[in-house]
Amino acid sequence: MGIIVRPATVFEDVAAVIGPKKPTSNVCFCLSYRIGSKENVALREPGRSARVRELCAEDPPPGVLAYLDDEPVGWAAVHPRAATSFARNRLIPHVDDLDVWSLWCFRVRPGHRKQGIMHALVDGAVAHARESGAPAIEGYPVDNEGARVNLTMAYVGTRSLFEHAGFAKAADTGSVLDGFPRVLMRLPFA
Repeated sequence: MGIIVRPATVFEDVAAVIGPKKPTSNVCFCLSYRIGSKENVALREPGRSARVRELCAEDPPPGVLAYLDDEPVGWAAVHPRAATSFARNRLIPHVDDLDVWSLWCFRVRPGHRKQGIMHALVDGAVAHARESGAPAIEGYPVDNEGARVNLTMAYVGTRSLFEHAGFAKAADTGSVLDGFPRVLMRLPFA
């Protein structure tokens, strides 16, 4: 069937990709940039799952999911920047006053890597933002210049991943991840 990317509206599918393996674990669940720091630090299971379930029911949902033969295999967090902590982040600059969307987190389930799912997630996130009326979308990947990135830190993507999808560097950031500088990549829709 191939890879299909859809808005993340089904909580069980989101949990299958980014949820904890053990119900009592407190994993990120991709909430750290989506909700306030105080709430994020305080939220424990089962409250974290309940909060993500709420976000999946909102319009727009908290991201997109990649499906391979109807199985959820990948996740990308994409949302209006104004509703994320990037709106207040001192290390990630604002290029202008556009109400841009942010694309900031990726996860591909083990056993499904190196199959083009990351590229499909970027393309699906771009399509979702465009269809939702965003004037532009931006990401904050590492500029690793081809060097290997630790899989744990690769959640932000790489500059080349974004360039492959048509994004261009719009600004440097003050953020460094796993020793690599992060750059602001932008794709305008106008």
